[in-house]
Amino acid sequence: MDWITTLGQLINTALVFSTALIFASMGGVFSERSGVVNIGIEGLMTFGAFAAAVATYYAEGAGMGPASPYIGLLAAIVLGIIASLIHAVASITFKANQVVSGVVINFLAAGSTLYMVRLLFNGEGETTRLTEVFVKTDFFGLSKIPLIGEIFFHHYPTTYIAVAVVIISYYVLFKTPFGMRLRAVGEHPSAADTVGVKVNRMRYIGVMMSGALAALGGATVTLTTTSVFTHNTISGQGFIAIAAVIFGKWNPIGAFGAAVFFGFSQAIGNYVRLFEWSQNVPQEFIYMLPYVLTIIVLVAAVGRSSAPSALGEPYDPGKR
Repeated sequence: MDWITTLGQLINTALVFSTALIFASMGGVFSERSGVVNIGIEGLMTFGAFAAAVATYYAEGAGMGPASPYIGLLAAIVLGIIASLIHAVASITFKANQVVSGVVINFLAAGSTLYMVRLLFNGEGETTRLTEVFVKTDFFGLSKIPLIGEIFFHHYPTTYIAVAVVIISYYVLFKTPFGMRLRAVGEHPSAADTVGVKVNRMRYIGVMMSGALAALGGATVTLTTTSVFTHNTISGQGFIAIAAVIFGKWNPIGAFGAAVFFGFSQAIGNYVRLFEWSQNVPQEFIYMLPYVLTIIVLVAAVGRSSAPSALGEPYDPGKR
């Protein structure tokens, strides 16, 4: 029974680590399916983590109780959309290099959020620890079922929301007229424009959805695992989410599988430290495990993945 319990806990931990990556990778899918590269996922996650921490803190002070973390999620979505508009205006309207614009978002998020934390919390380098955060739910005692209970019925609410977002994202992209138009502007914007699709409008929507979902991913980290926001709350998860998008071939289901894989690698890194033999291994190597696996998988997948045809190319109606 011990190995069953351990396996269940390992998978459960993997899903916890995966949740933020799932949200962020779905955001990457929407942006890049519309033809806009979004290297700024990391920065958007940082904005989301910051907004969730600050909004939840003030909601606690206002006596909102258990509703506070949900208010934090909404605040993260709003700030994520606003921040993503910077990338959208630069790369879509002014046709700036999309990679450079995304890098600017990352630097802007890192600097501005730390400055705001110091401004709002009396010079401290992190927010006040939150008391109203998400806790794991137990569906009518079903979490007591060996293995299955730990895997499916003992999670934070955000994990269930993330899975729902994956299903909705797949349906929207591949089963609705909106999804068809969004994919069209990422593959053949000139052809889409010819039949009346507003290319730039669709790309704006794709980038804004990317900002909302990436910010949700950042908020998840703050409201489940750290309970505070500091400069290293988001430390590479955004880039892993981008890798998940590529490994998942710009498909929500594929990106979900890749995000879970990367979350599993991070969970394994945590569990390895529980064994005595790991004490003889430099801790830096264990911390490196998720990122090393990301590079290996990305190198293996990049030659087999086919990005949207117009990805990274600004649309100019005069050059059809």
